[in-house]
Amino acid sequence: MRTMSETPTPTAESVLPPAPGEEEYVALAFVNSAVALPGGHSMDGLNTPEATNRWLTDHGLAPADAGVQEMCAAQLRSLREHIGSLCAARVAGLPALPMAVSAVNDALSKAPTAALLYWDEKNGPYRAAPCPTDQILGRALAALAANAADLLTGPDGERLTRCGSTPCRRYLLRHGRRHWCSTRCGDRARAARAYARRTRPEAD
Repeated sequence: MRTMSETPTPTAESVLPPAPGEEEYVALAFVNSAVALPGGHSMDGLNTPEATNRWLTDHGLAPADAGVQEMCAAQLRSLREHIGSLCAARVAGLPALPMAVSAVNDALSKAPTAALLYWDEKNGPYRAAPCPTDQILGRALAALAANAADLLTGPDGERLTRCGSTPCRRYLLRHGRRHWCSTRCGDRARAARAYARRTRPEAD
């Protein structure tokens, strides 16, 4: 039997299904890892080092034993905020904040651009891309930034939108006229519209 201490912390993924587009773009899942829920509640999949490590592992960006520390989690939360800002600007057709663009470019620069030269005493020289443990965070940041840049600059960027159901703030790729990140949000928005129609005062 699972004890209270062993009960897993709920995540955005366990509360809501993935928003359309998250399977194609991990950057969307990254931005959506913080969600607003009805009743003033919220959930953050990166709120602790352990939760951050679990999120990275679940998305193939770090091993389960990466040992993410709070400093690493804070860097990821900061990048998430900047990518979210860029998504908001893209959707609204507004100029991006220079600070957000710089943050993404800084994260992109953390990825090694070439295989380095190594020299093994037994087998001689060879080239390989470095992957020491201390570069796990840098690689994750670079992968997320690159994926976000691909989304924002590619044709799918035209389909990027924000969920139209209050208070949800998740992003999704629009399919047809759908503006909801999940069936639950769609049902809530339709119910709110129906209630507004019923309670609207009649014109004299």
